[in-house]
Amino acid sequence: MPLSASLPIRPPAVAGRFYPGRPGALADEVRRHLDGARAAGERTRRTDDSAAVLPPAIVAPHAGYLFSGPIAGSAFGEWHERGAAPRRVVILGPNHYVPLTGLALPAASAFATPLGALPLAAEIVEALLALPFVRVDAAVHAPEHALEVELPFLQVLFGDVEIVPLLVGEATPEQVAAALEIAWSAADTRVVVSSDLSHYLAYDEARTVDARTAGRICDTCAGERLVPLSPFEACGARSLDGWRLVVQRRGLTVRLLDLRNSGDTAGRRDQVVGYGAFACDEPGSAARVGGGSADVH
Repeated sequence: MPLSASLPIRPPAVAGRFYPGRPGALADEVRRHLDGARAAGERTRRTDDSAAVLPPAIVAPHAGYLFSGPIAGSAFGEWHERGAAPRRVVILGPNHYVPLTGLALPAASAFATPLGALPLAAEIVEALLALPFVRVDAAVHAPEHALEVELPFLQVLFGDVEIVPLLVGEATPEQVAAALEIAWSAADTRVVVSSDLSHYLAYDEARTVDARTAGRICDTCAGERLVPLSPFEACGARSLDGWRLVVQRRGLTVRLLDLRNSGDTAGRRDQVVGYGAFACDEPGSAARVGGGSADVH
């Protein structure tokens, strides 16, 4: 199905539940998480001239802002007040509600949040649909929160940026990488990989499991994939594995920015959900990690 401006705008599915439904309250909360990460020193501070350059990709969680918003702030904080805005942002994330084989684009011309609508990058969508494992699927996108919760951060940071929203279902890393190579082909494009980490473990066990998973995410040269892990250890494992293939091919490095769970933010500690924030760098970028929240013990 070709993308057309006559296609509908995909309405928000989780506004008022995962994040505030009123524009002013939503923008204020996003800014609070961005400013909080910066004030706490949780994001990487560069030590060379690349400080003005947006890292090409980040990994951010996708739970309700009450629980994962501070960690999302650490991820998107890498793009806060730094460099020129990108032309487009590719967003990869898992499907939680409707079964999916391959990758799915929405039957929409734009995605809406209370802050407005972000247009899809039509030419990239058309190129992706040439891949046999990429299709348009309105049903899988309609209830999904994994991509939607990232959009208000993009809107506060960049305004009316183009997006390429891809849900990743039962797909191989090679398939995800092939789609990403098409979508991430221009220098003015950035990537968000949307994933939470462990689910429903006790606090101390979650910290141990999430530290191990974070190590795998950062060690892109090891060749160890995340998919064999339980989906309760990284729900976006298929997106992450495909992204890590591309990162390795391009000689990029991955940094851990923040690693916490819902027991640290707003929840009880007998069953928690883990959240990680990561960023990748171009070869030769010098960086140091500030703050203690990224300690993988």
